[in-house]
Amino acid sequence: MPKTNAQPSHAALGAGLALLAAFGFSMKAIFVKLAYPYGVDAITLLALRMGFALPVFLWVGLAGQKAGPSLSRGDWGKLFLLGCCGYYGASILDFWGLSYISAGLERLILFTYPTLTILIGVLFQGKPFSRREGVAVVLCYCGIGFAFMHDLGLNEARDVWIGGALVFGSSVSYALYLSGSGPMIARLGAMRFSALAMLMSSAVTLLHFALVQPLTAFIQPWPVYGWGLAMAVFATIVPVFAQSAAIRRIGAGRASLFGMVGPLLTIAFGWLLLDEHISLAQMAGAALVVVGILIVSRR
Repeated sequence: MPKTNAQPSHAALGAGLALLAAFGFSMKAIFVKLAYPYGVDAITLLALRMGFALPVFLWVGLAGQKAGPSLSRGDWGKLFLLGCCGYYGASILDFWGLSYISAGLERLILFTYPTLTILIGVLFQGKPFSRREGVAVVLCYCGIGFAFMHDLGLNEARDVWIGGALVFGSSVSYALYLSGSGPMIARLGAMRFSALAMLMSSAVTLLHFALVQPLTAFIQPWPVYGWGLAMAVFATIVPVFAQSAAIRRIGAGRASLFGMVGPLLTIAFGWLLLDEHISLAQMAGAALVVVGILIVSRR
């Protein structure tokens, strides 16, 4: 009997951690939007986010280095490339895009990364493409089309297209990161890999900042530091480790299903905190995207 009681509690904890991760990731766009009115640019805000998060990931990465297998030059090279695609490339494109479009549309576009990961596997890794996956892709992009209609009615068409393209580039970058991370996670473990990939992306982010901005750009109004710290803690550190812990307990497939609440949470927070309008077209788009991801995530 004790064994059967432990299993549901283990699964419940995993589900709670997956929901916590979805909540944290959904807040990133909100924090960015709340910081932008103070005049901070995308690379400075991203550098603040990475800088605040860096000590935690450095501590976890160093602890993993002592406990885990040593890394070869090839491993470091793969970590560098994946870090550039994941937490740096995807983040900077996302931050740029958020200066043009609403947080709700951003989250819906960004949430296409599972379908993009499948397409990358089909095109470059020789994986099969099923009818179910085709249906999921069609639903997701129809949903984004509805959300585009919503934003086009409220903003300049040029801004919506530019912002949408940048965020879609972010989704492609994150899909490339996911496509290449599987073997490294199997070798290093999810926690160690996440920490080392974050360290690589932090280094590239800070180098980018140093190349294009003077150090005085770090002098910002106090609210910018507050939103940057909140983004580092609640939209980076907590969800990254919560997601890794959830995957360990309930598996990647089930954890990804709980992540589907992300777009809906971002739309709700955008309405509550940013006064973003919610329309029927936007909600229909969100529903189609969620259904599409649900179809593609089921095994």
